[in-house]
Formats: sequence, structure tokens, C-alpha cells
Amino acid sequence: MRLLDHFHPPLSQVRHWHAFHNAWATYIAAGLNQILPEGWFAEPNIQFGIEIDVAAWSPVAAHETPFSPQWQPPAPTQTVPLPMLTDRTEILVYQAEGGPVLADAIQLVSPANKDRVQTRSAFASKIRAYLQENIGMVGVDIVSSRPANLHAELLESLGQADTKSADAIYAVAYRPVGDQTDGSLEIWYQRLGLGEDLPIVPLWLCGERALPLDLPASYSHTCREQRLENAAH
Repeated sequence: MRLLDHFHPPLSQVRHWHAFHNAWATYIAAGLNQILPEGWFAEPNIQFGIEIDVAAWSPVAAHETPFSPQWQPPAPTQTVPLPMLTDRTEILVYQAEGGPVLADAIQLVSPANKDRVQTRSAFASKIRAYLQENIGMVGVDIVSSRPANLHAELLESLGQADTKSADAIYAVAYRPVGDQTDGSLEIWYQRLGLGEDLPIVPLWLCGERALPLDLPASYSHTCREQRLENAAH
């Protein structure tokens, strides 16, 4: 199935994009688990607009004195803005030998990842941290309602001028190679187009073996399961 516009009418008026992303991530993980080598597994990690309330509660007996710490921390020496990544739609690939170790990650971009300079910078920093830990990456951005390009943000954070990646929607695969003294990043970038087929992109396992990440198959399967064939018209 060719790429639909999930972020503009008519489809955005009858279906929620986050429900599609949630299902898509699940089907991508399921597809990978059918082709990953023995000792590897993939699982989705989806979080939208998280707010965390932390509370500690314990019943106090009548004869007990409620906890009252004597020490209090001083006032902070500085307070600075820190954008939080509240939206995550990712598929994480682990090597299970010796305990699960993260080896690859697939990121499905959300509108919140692209809406402000601060959140775009935070997302690029997250991707850069993965890559510098020798974790293979794939990014898929179908958010047609926001013009920013997070791949370009990543290259800028690496000190690389980018004059080609102005596309609002795209897919990109990254392969970190080398070591601490002589490392480099191999990139497979492809623009996407509404009404066009999605590409198959390489997913590198520990930078040594590439698996085909079949975006067309997982996307079509999700559209069928979500009954989107006629909803976009």
C-alpha cells in the first residue's frame, strides 16, 4: 500500500495518527522477530505525552513517628531549560546472549519530535548518543504536517553541513563503523512521497550484518489491520 497522509484531512479527521504508529511499531517488531538470528529479538517501545507522578506511601502505625529528614539540600546553583523527550515510538533490537544488550533501534518520528527547536535538538542528541555507542539506527518520518528534517539536525550536530535533506518526510538508515579513534557513519537516505511506495532499508546488526527492514510490508499490514484502505478517501 502506498504512503497515506496521516496528518491532514481526510484521514486525520477519521483516524488517530498515534494509534497507527503504535500498531505499526508492533508489526515492525513482529516482522523482525521472524527473520532475526537465533539469540536476537525485537520489541516495541511506545510512549506518548508521558507525565510521571512519583509518590511514596507507607501506612504509619499509631506508635510510630512519621519520617522527617533532618537534612535538606541547598538551593540549586543554576536552573536551565531542559527539553524532555516525552514521545517515543521505537522498535528496539536486542542481542540476548549474556543478557539483553541493545544493538539496533528503529525510530518512528512523531509530531512532538519536530515541533520546536529544543525538541528537535533533543531528538538529534538521542540519535547521536545511540550511534556513538555503535548502535545501528533506522529513522522513519512520515509526519507531513511539520517541515523540519531531523536527519539534517543530526548532521548539523555532527558538524556536517547538509544541503540535500530538506524533505519533510523520509527514511534513513545509519551504520556506525570503526572505533573511538577512527569512526565514521555510513548513511542510506531516501526521501518519501505521499502516494508513493515505501522503501526497504538496511538494518545493521552490530554493524556487521544487514537485514532488510521491509517497511512496505509492515505498513501495508498495519493499514489493513486498521482498516485504512477506504478511510483516506
